[in-house]
Amino acid sequence: MKKPALKKLLTGLVAGLGLAATLSVQAADQMKVGFVYVGPIGDHGWSYQHDQGRLAVEKHFGDKVKTTYVENVPEGADAERVIRNLAKTGHKLIFTTSFGFMNPTLKVAKQFPRVTFEHATGYKQAKNVGTYISNTYEGRYVAGFVAAKVTKSNKIGYIASFPIPEVIRDINAVQMALNKYNPEAELKIIWVNSWFDPGKEADAANAMIDQGVDVILQHTDSPAAMQAANRRGVYAVGQASDMQHFGPKAHVMSVVNEWAPFYINRVQQVMDGTWKSEDHWGGMAEGEIVIPEFTNVPADVAEEAQSLIDAISAGKLHPFAGPIKNQKGELKVAEGEILEHGEMAGMNWFIEGVSSEIPK
Repeated sequence: MKKPALKKLLTGLVAGLGLAATLSVQAADQMKVGFVYVGPIGDHGWSYQHDQGRLAVEKHFGDKVKTTYVENVPEGADAERVIRNLAKTGHKLIFTTSFGFMNPTLKVAKQFPRVTFEHATGYKQAKNVGTYISNTYEGRYVAGFVAAKVTKSNKIGYIASFPIPEVIRDINAVQMALNKYNPEAELKIIWVNSWFDPGKEADAANAMIDQGVDVILQHTDSPAAMQAANRRGVYAVGQASDMQHFGPKAHVMSVVNEWAPFYINRVQQVMDGTWKSEDHWGGMAEGEIVIPEFTNVPADVAEEAQSLIDAISAGKLHPFAGPIKNQKGELKVAEGEILEHGEMAGMNWFIEGVSSEIPK
């Protein structure tokens, strides 16, 4: 081989080795972040919106972060296995995004003390486990106001998933608004015992409409209820993401979870070594609960609803300001006081005005 050719070959090899070394360093420097979802990312609701937050993390940090997600994870033993696999494969921060993932997250966290965990909607923390939740009750209160104003039958429907504190809390927020703005309105609740089951959700919506309900809210994750409302000529409120395009004639508003600000902040804290376990509640003031727009409602109703959003965002209005009584008429929150987060996190009682019982 001629010397110039040999020199060129050696130069290329050195450059190639240098590039490989650089890529190896970059890979080693990448922080792996895992996400565990209870439903499919195509649910167009809860899991979809968490995945939008994950994508925002990738966009914000670029090559500094590599994300992984696992969807359709049942709450229970399967969740523990999935969470453990993420911890074993080098993920330094893991977000588990459903209430039923709480105990599996804590169990795995104890086994992997150098991994940081964040659990959504739970109430148990550990040294390496934080909790986070969005103040969906703020959006539900506004939805209750809109429902109170647009209903003609005075029958409001609520499709509920499971009788856990976050669902009970949001039902109560709707009832708080109904009590204030339309005491004649009745809240009908159907429990479907699922986060994502379009068939059950559609059946629940149709059953409510058959009973005279003309505004449907939901704490489930598919757009099936919105679609049913659109077909049958009644109003509906979107859950977790903006569901307007699924029911353009039915949609009045959507209560949207914006997870990106929280996820980006927590990833940065782990990178900086400043993360610490805490119980995070984020709402309208933090940009984590958003109502994109009001549709199919009178202008004066939309204007007043926006004034409620502004007041909640400014801290001038709290949906759970006393006096508040439970179904038995017992005073739970005195006038001039506000229900504390600790009480909201474990809420297991309905407020005065809710006619349904909490399933056992």
